[in-house]
Amino acid sequence: MKYSAYASLFLLIIVSLLSFPPRASAHPHQDFLQCLSHHFPNSTTFAKLIYTPNDPSYISVLNSTIQNPRFSSPSTPKPLLIITPSNASHVQAIVYCSMKHGLQIRTRSGGHDYEGLPYVSEVLFVIIDLRNLILVAVDVHELAAWVEARATIGEVYCRIAEKSGNLGFPAGVCHTVGVGGHFSGGGYGVLMRKYGLAADNIIDAQIVNAE
Repeated sequence: MKYSAYASLFLLIIVSLLSFPPRASAHPHQDFLQCLSHHFPNSTTFAKLIYTPNDPSYISVLNSTIQNPRFSSPSTPKPLLIITPSNASHVQAIVYCSMKHGLQIRTRSGGHDYEGLPYVSEVLFVIIDLRNLILVAVDVHELAAWVEARATIGEVYCRIAEKSGNLGFPAGVCHTVGVGGHFSGGGYGVLMRKYGLAADNIIDAQIVNAE
């Protein structure tokens, strides 16, 4: 199959403020939730996007993409909350409230990290799980695609193949890896000698911060 370089746009949720100076709070859990509720106008949506340790689905969601079993043990520090935003404004609210209440953020795309960086911390932290941000919109005429951060490499390849038989994208070979981590880490793949890294073919990105 003949490949041509395929430029890609993608929504890379980059949380640049991974840790914040702690601010004393007797009830960080409640304070953080109250802050988020002010930024999520729909209370029903708010409830569906957040998992607390008391939620029956909390552990299954937490362990859903953990690749290294040592980080799913009972002794591993657990997040205060797991939030699964469905758009960039949700992510911005999480970053803002985390900064305000001194909580560390862990961001999880595909979760392929054997060091546990997306879901482990030694201080109070929350996880931004990007599982709802999976859009892959391919524009054959523009030779470009908009890819959200939780889409996997395999999904990107499939969406491109559905649109064209002679276009491709230079990324990795593990189809379950999320593009958020893969692209931001450079993105090594079998086409890199001719077309470079995945990151070399990114022409734009939407970055979210607390402002």
